[in-house]
Amino acid sequence: MIEQSLMDLWQGFGVALTPHNLMWSFFGVLVGNLIGVLPGMGALSAISMLLPLTYTMHPVPAILMLAGIFYGSQYGGAIGAILLNLPCHPPHAVTCLDGYPMTRQGKGGTALGITMIASFFAASFGILVMIFASPLLVSIAFKFGPTELFSIMLLGLLAGGTMSRGSPLKGIAMTAFGLLAGIVGTDVNSGTQRFTFGFVELSDHVELVALALGLFGVADFLHNVNHMQIIGSGMKVRLRDMRPSMAELKQSFMPMVRGTLIGTMFGAMPGTGPTITTFIAYAFEKKISKTPERFGHGALEGVASPEAASHSKTQVDFIPTMSLGIPGDAVMALILGALLIQGIQPGPQLITEHADLFWGLIASFWIGNILLVILNVPLIGIWVKLLQVPYRYLYPSALFFIAVGVYSTNNSLFEVGEVLVFGIVGAVLIALDFSVAPILLGYVLGPLVEEHFRRSLLLSRGDLMVFFERPISATFMSLSTLLILTQVFFWLRGVWRARALASVAGRASAAQPAGD
Repeated sequence: MIEQSLMDLWQGFGVALTPHNLMWSFFGVLVGNLIGVLPGMGALSAISMLLPLTYTMHPVPAILMLAGIFYGSQYGGAIGAILLNLPCHPPHAVTCLDGYPMTRQGKGGTALGITMIASFFAASFGILVMIFASPLLVSIAFKFGPTELFSIMLLGLLAGGTMSRGSPLKGIAMTAFGLLAGIVGTDVNSGTQRFTFGFVELSDHVELVALALGLFGVADFLHNVNHMQIIGSGMKVRLRDMRPSMAELKQSFMPMVRGTLIGTMFGAMPGTGPTITTFIAYAFEKKISKTPERFGHGALEGVASPEAASHSKTQVDFIPTMSLGIPGDAVMALILGALLIQGIQPGPQLITEHADLFWGLIASFWIGNILLVILNVPLIGIWVKLLQVPYRYLYPSALFFIAVGVYSTNNSLFEVGEVLVFGIVGAVLIALDFSVAPILLGYVLGPLVEEHFRRSLLLSRGDLMVFFERPISATFMSLSTLLILTQVFFWLRGVWRARALASVAGRASAAQPAGD
């Protein structure tokens, strides 16, 4: 079986390296890289705009181009998150937590270098998984119904809520805020409008791009509006700064491996987007770290693990999409639509019926990721130059591109207003020492959690025990319970320690002579 897979892969390289297909693959990764850097843009909008172009194209170059845009935007999104604290792609919201503090400490080049290494390492592993473990992952994916998906997303919500800086209670409160934002709009089951407050524009939903860029881009601008100094003051970032030291590589290697494995696991599960993957990877690194207090202040592991998880997830995401016809997120849904436009029905028979497309796509992943490394090494210098632009020039420019990008998604000024509202809310929350990252997680997962929960109860006729009767669901529900109990234990231990210290201080004060 391995020999056959290697032979098929060799034929796939023959398909991907034909000049015509290689040109479209290069075009895809280049556009994806540029789109990923631009605030307000992303793979979703870029693929939406270029989808009509695929109508007259051959299926192979069309899918190679769209796939290149998808994983190319992952590279570009990390650049904006690390240098400017702008998560132009939602999964990179976690990268902002430690990537941007590293930039402010003069280590932006190191963060970018580690990101490129982690991305290529994780993507390569994800490609190998697609080659050799595709049949196994497809069989596992069939075992995930609504109960299993609800359980794993509940675990993701709890992990994301407790991973934030400071009090876990604040993190859970921000997750709940995100859940409320996620259910704004029309209920898909009853057709009832919820929390729209009479605004017709909210009958669909709160725009994801507006929420992400408001909470991270605009909020940061408002929080730092009086900063007139240069971000990278006194710092010279050269190409050599992107080469991490051996100590930094050693420090980030195991987080890369763990993030890659987490991304691979979630990539095999249909219906789970990349955002939950990065949040769980970050939360896991923080939980196992001996110095969790470093996270949120420039921890290298907080950059390496989520980026590795994002890229391995991106590659493995194609397995349920092409083998089962179940997209992992909105971008994969668009690529699925492109396949259907070409008259190709995704499913278990796709690998044999359209071998040139499947194996050519896998081969193009490696070619595309190599092209991205070649492209980004010289271009990183341009992005690093942005560090030397003062706040008074940089942020108004960023706000302009945010407004243009958000407006261009649906040609709606109302969504530009959403960005402003969420920016003000985010600035207030940051000033009150709340972490805004869990809001995005709650927003993304909230509607999915509700949908799978209601579907599970519908199938079980209201029996809540269905979540504990199925083995996979019971495992994730047990992990969620364990996570809650762990947080309660740490909280109680903190209370006990505080009381013990107060008691010791009280006894010492009572024992002190009055004359002293």
